[in-house]
Amino acid sequence: MKQHSGTRWAVLAVLALSLGAGAGDKKPKPAPNPVVDSGSFGVFIRGQRVLTEAFHIEQENGLSVIKSQIKDAAASNTVQKSELVITSSGEMIRYDWSQESGGSLTVLPNNDFLIERITTGGTAKPAEHPFLMPTTSMILDNNFFVHREVLVWRYLAADCSSEGGNLKCQQGPVEFGTLVPQDTTSMRVRVELVGKEKVSIRGTERELLRVNLTGETFEWALWVDPQDQAKLIRVSIPADNTEVVRD
Repeated sequence: MKQHSGTRWAVLAVLALSLGAGAGDKKPKPAPNPVVDSGSFGVFIRGQRVLTEAFHIEQENGLSVIKSQIKDAAASNTVQKSELVITSSGEMIRYDWSQESGGSLTVLPNNDFLIERITTGGTAKPAEHPFLMPTTSMILDNNFFVHREVLVWRYLAADCSSEGGNLKCQQGPVEFGTLVPQDTTSMRVRVELVGKEKVSIRGTERELLRVNLTGETFEWALWVDPQDQAKLIRVSIPADNTEVVRD
């Protein structure tokens, strides 16, 4: 796997070890878990903010933990939350999702594949749905845009490299297998680097990298910051009149 600025899981694991190393006979204090990214996205439909996604990604015992909460922009109450735990090589350890109105689901490795367990509430036994997909498959849950950020990082790490200060990626789109737990379905998506574009973010022009994310029924444009570890800044979904912008 080629290393790029977006490949931060392994780098931060080394950083965590170095921070925890003390000098002399003094017992070192435990180092805080390195934070990979933290912030929020505003979700706008036809220019009106409808949701806010607050997210936090950190290293924890050599694993990457991606937490996210969706809040209603009007009521400010949390309507959904999720937690994805993966290894530095992208192997899934666990994915949990729940919503305020009730119901939850969990995705876990099942031998070499994945299984989803859905709880609708009450005392009913969770329904199980097996997926013949490798444990390195990406989670792309419906309303969590931080999952798209992680997918872009994986693409940049595996299929791109820096040459003469410019990012060079594999010609044409790269396919990834993904699981959409809320829909109890899997799908193939394609990721492709378009290049640098000047984009207006809250009235300020910024030069960002555009990455196209497409599937059989959707076309999204994503912009990441090449000067700030490929963090996701903006998403455009023209078919739904939706825009997502980092706060």
